[in-house]
Amino acid sequence: MDKTIIGIIGMGLMGKMVHACDTKAKAEGLRDEFSDNNNIVVFEDGYGVSRSSDYIIYSVEAEAIDKVVAEYGRATKKHAIVGGQTSCKAPEMAAFERHLPADVEIVSCHSLHGPHIDPRGQPLVLVKHRASQESFDLVSRILSCFDSEYVYLSAQAHDRITADTQAVTHAAFLSMGTAWCANNQFPWEHSRYIGGIENVKCNITLRIYSNKWHVYAGLAILNPSAKQQIKQYAQSVTDLFKIMLGGHKAELEKRVKTAGQAVFAAGRQGEPLLLSDDVLDRFSLGKVPKEKTPNNHLSLLAMVDCWWKLGIVPYDHMICSTPLFRLWLGVTEYLFRKPALLDEVINIAIDDNTFRSDDLEFTFAARGWSDCVSFGDFLSYRDRFEQIQSYFAPRFPEATRIGNEMIKVILEKS
Repeated sequence: MDKTIIGIIGMGLMGKMVHACDTKAKAEGLRDEFSDNNNIVVFEDGYGVSRSSDYIIYSVEAEAIDKVVAEYGRATKKHAIVGGQTSCKAPEMAAFERHLPADVEIVSCHSLHGPHIDPRGQPLVLVKHRASQESFDLVSRILSCFDSEYVYLSAQAHDRITADTQAVTHAAFLSMGTAWCANNQFPWEHSRYIGGIENVKCNITLRIYSNKWHVYAGLAILNPSAKQQIKQYAQSVTDLFKIMLGGHKAELEKRVKTAGQAVFAAGRQGEPLLLSDDVLDRFSLGKVPKEKTPNNHLSLLAMVDCWWKLGIVPYDHMICSTPLFRLWLGVTEYLFRKPALLDEVINIAIDDNTFRSDDLEFTFAARGWSDCVSFGDFLSYRDRFEQIQSYFAPRFPEATRIGNEMIKVILEKS
């Protein structure tokens, strides 16, 4: 292993971990950045990396993986190992099988966390797609420097589980940001969006919008399971909102509690909650009011309804869960496993119109994101994402800092 040369094609936030390259325009800047590190050699493009490296990682977005592998794959060193770390493995594996020489082995990976999260103890998926055990063991040893927890999956199982744990989670937060932007709201400036569950909504929404758009677009658009789930989330939001508008309390109560029973089965009742009141109140972007404004939490009710409709039990995938998913599961669990709070939310949904305009925009947003994903429209996805990203950008540094602290706490508890 001492003589193994690792190559990275694509040195974005998750790629700076070495023979390496990015686009030609970035070559000189990367050479300057790593000039003090004799172990990193920056090439002009992927040809040099492919010809000289024993284990090559394609660290490019899922949308571009086929184009990039088609360009450099044929230059891969004989008997080398190739992998990628995209969030959607179906197009990645198709690109490798289509463009790599037959003597090249394929072992892929995916770190289930963002670039600013400590990888120690976080799930790291390894996919042994076309490789000997010796080569697979070599990749395992190389990646052991992250001190992550290995999860061994096929490409198909990886895509199904990441859809279960990430696709709808992202859709919910993207929709919240879209709704706040449409209402010209900075939620931390309004007392009704400060404290408790609202803190998680605000912090994680800003955290998602502070990242690159393609991080979420690839998973949503290229993963067939994700499309179905995002569509169901939009449908759940729409159905519940219509029931609220109609004032059908009995129907809402039955649907919400049936979904809650399916997702948070009786066997979970003795387990401690992932999030507590003090944790929820601790991380706020604004001053927590003495009295919180009641909220019907349509986004949370729809999440559990969606899981129920799709037959997803989120606890089944905790070993592959991201920090954001654990936070989102934590707040839904907090609501649904507190009967008095859930009853209060149902009453508010029927009797209180305070959040009605917000819920209307949220419903439009959820359906809009679902349509964008269903059409496979990367350009529209990027335009929508970056427009809202620019609206919230001034608060990203503070939200990232508070979000990191919040994630640290929940990781300690899960």
